[in-house]
Amino acid sequence: MQATPSKHHIKAVLFDLDDTLWPLEAVIKRAEQVLHDWLALHTPGITARYTIDNLRTLRAELQSGNPQYRYDLWALRHATLTHACTLCGEDEGRMLEAMAVFSEARNAVTPFDDVAPGLTALQQQYRIGSISNGFADLHAIGLAHHFEVSLAAHQFGTAKPDPAIFLAACEALDIAPHEALHIGDDPSLDVAGAQNAGLHAGWMNRFDRPFPADIEPAAHFRTLHDVVAWLGRR
Repeated sequence: MQATPSKHHIKAVLFDLDDTLWPLEAVIKRAEQVLHDWLALHTPGITARYTIDNLRTLRAELQSGNPQYRYDLWALRHATLTHACTLCGEDEGRMLEAMAVFSEARNAVTPFDDVAPGLTALQQQYRIGSISNGFADLHAIGLAHHFEVSLAAHQFGTAKPDPAIFLAACEALDIAPHEALHIGDDPSLDVAGAQNAGLHAGWMNRFDRPFPADIEPAAHFRTLHDVVAWLGRR
C-alpha cells in the first residue's frame, strides 16, 4: 500500500455514494418490492415462480458467470429479469420498462442531514467528484449540481478498487492523485482502493462498523461536517 501523502496538497474531494451520502439497504429492499409488485401485474409468470429472494439467487448465479456483471449492476439486474422471462415464458420486451420502475425506486434515497450543507461548504474550497460502483442517478436524487465529475462503474467499464477509475476521476478534474481525498464506507473498495491509486483515503463510518486492522485510512469520519473540520485543520 502506498504511503498517504500530506493533506496540505488536497485540491479535490471525491465521494462514494451509497451508504456514504445516503443509507441504501432499506431503499434497495423497497425498490425490489416495488419491482416485484410491478412484475406481478405485467409478467405474472415470473412472480408465480420467483420470490424476491429467488430472484436474488438467480442474480447471484448470473453474476458469477460473467465478469461484466461485477461492475455493471444495471446490466446484471436487467439480465436477471430477461432470463427469468425466458424461463417463465414471459415477454422480455417489457424488461426495460421494469428496470425503469426499479431505477426510479432505487433513486428515491434520502441523503443524510449533513450531506447538502457539507457538500456546499466543501465546494467553497475544493473541487467535488463522485466514484460509485452502483447506478444511482445524482440528477434524479437532486445532488448533481454539487459534483464536477461523477464516475459510475457501469458506464466507465471497471469498478472500485481498480485504480483506473480513481485515476480517471483525477484526470477529469485535472489534478494529480495525491491532490485528491476519496471518502467512502467500504474499507477495501474505497480506502485501500484509493490508497493503492495514490490518493488520500478517508473512511466514512455512518453505522459504527469495525475497521480492518490491516488498512489505515488518513482519517475516520462520521459526517461530512467531520470532513470539513479535518480539512480545516491543515
